[in-house]
Amino acid sequence: MPMRCPTCGLQYPDDARFCTKDGSKLQAAEPGNRVTAVRIHDGGTPTPGAPIVTSHANMTGQVLDRRYHIVKKVGEGGMSYVYLAHDVSTQTRYAIKILSPALSKEENAMARLRREAALGIRLAHPNVCHIVRMGETEEGLVYVVMPYVEGEILSDRNYRVGQTTLADTAKFITEIADGLHVAHQLGIVHRDLKPENIMICKKPDGTEYAVVMDFGLAKERKAGGELQKLTATGIILGTPEFMSPEQLRGKPLDPRTDIYSLTLMTYEMLTGKLPFEGNNQQAMMIARLRNEPIPARTRRPDVPEAVDKVLAKGMARDAADRYSTAPEFAAAFRAAIG
Repeated sequence: MPMRCPTCGLQYPDDARFCTKDGSKLQAAEPGNRVTAVRIHDGGTPTPGAPIVTSHANMTGQVLDRRYHIVKKVGEGGMSYVYLAHDVSTQTRYAIKILSPALSKEENAMARLRREAALGIRLAHPNVCHIVRMGETEEGLVYVVMPYVEGEILSDRNYRVGQTTLADTAKFITEIADGLHVAHQLGIVHRDLKPENIMICKKPDGTEYAVVMDFGLAKERKAGGELQKLTATGIILGTPEFMSPEQLRGKPLDPRTDIYSLTLMTYEMLTGKLPFEGNNQQAMMIARLRNEPIPARTRRPDVPEAVDKVLAKGMARDAADRYSTAPEFAAAFRAAIG
């Protein structure tokens, strides 16, 4: 009997014992672990066939839930894989995030994801890649459907340009703030706002615009228990470089958490660096909880003094001292640069 990894779902020959991807001990691949799909043959026409053994990690060339033709893998993370897919009826392109079996079994994460998916259609906004629908196959494979967005990840753009102009920074953060505000009004907090989750796209006329990605994808973003809960290497859940102090402390989150992360992103766009320094992630997190940020003017003299005041308020350690809405922060930044 074929063997299967209980963590990532990959299949192995019957003499294999451990997963080469994550080291998990393999289990017998019983019938309940099979995913029903059909192969795509020449011409792109779905041809029904017997169920094939697959996993969330190798869906290319199959039809998911008899509706989405999986074209290719476009990204992956620790708990999911993202694919470009075509609706077999309309040929509309979508990005489909297929969640790992392990995450699919997390009851709290799935409950939150289902709530946020129900709000997804109301998140439709030109600056948000929202959840179109959430699905689950008969075999328990959970997936999320989103618009397919093409462009350059903001982190790549930051690396390429070094320091973004004041005007472009104002434009991008205004668009990001507008997208965030729609979510915040629905009670959705992004929780993992970072340059890797912002796509810079182009309109037909070449004009760039920002799109917020990865809303509500069942991420738990808290470390818990203040600094003593940090691991020896400083690695915790989430993206530490852009986490707010309340996230690091495991406190309740609200829209001001996203405003803090947006402020850090703004600082990085302007200077190419982050406002807190440390030899490792743990030191940087401690600095964020105890130290004042390095003024942007220290690293880029042409930044107006008023901008540093806006940034300081946006990344105040106490959420009550920050801007109350993302558009309010963006408006203050635009006013500061004149």
